[in-house]
Amino acid sequence: MTTIKVHGSPFSTATMRVTATLYEKQLEFEFVYINLKNGEHKKEPFISLHPFGQVPAFEDGDLKLFESRAITQYINHEYADKGTKLTSTDSKKKAIIGVWSEVESQHYDQVASKLVTEFGIKPLFGKPTDPKVVEENEGKLDSILDVYEKRLSESKYLGGECFTLVDLHHLPSLHYLMKSQSKKMFESRPHVSAWVADITARPAWSKVLAMIPN
Repeated sequence: MTTIKVHGSPFSTATMRVTATLYEKQLEFEFVYINLKNGEHKKEPFISLHPFGQVPAFEDGDLKLFESRAITQYINHEYADKGTKLTSTDSKKKAIIGVWSEVESQHYDQVASKLVTEFGIKPLFGKPTDPKVVEENEGKLDSILDVYEKRLSESKYLGGECFTLVDLHHLPSLHYLMKSQSKKMFESRPHVSAWVADITARPAWSKVLAMIPN
């Protein structure tokens, strides 16, 4: 009997981060669908699991967590012996992974999440895309991907020679951006393009995408 529950939406990038990690670790879990359109994330019983009213929320037995990156770190450490190894035990390699984890959350995701909202989330709610927001954030993404191209010319993955949580954390936004006009920004950079093709082809990621209703 599984003790793990994920409360979230299959459309949510933060929820996808958590389910991708669970699939990489080959762990069984119960998925509790939270209807964002109906505002279920802003009221009880969900709000008692996540005080800020955002998905996902996570339970493992009596442990309750929120914030997707904190959840993926927990899964990675608690189930270190299961499935894919998503970090390194070497302190220097771990430090490099830590640097690029910060890059993902503090630089890349700050921009990518705004573009995901415009291209992926607003259409779900029948809202129009804001061209100004798109232009501004594509300009910022351009500079960030230049840094990524250089990094990926030196190592196969952002954190080193192995796939880690750093790469995994990019997958949800890539799902939306690679179906938008921003796709060309990734494809025009050969090392970034090869990296995207590699990580989006992972079997665990296919299972995450299979959770999204047609």
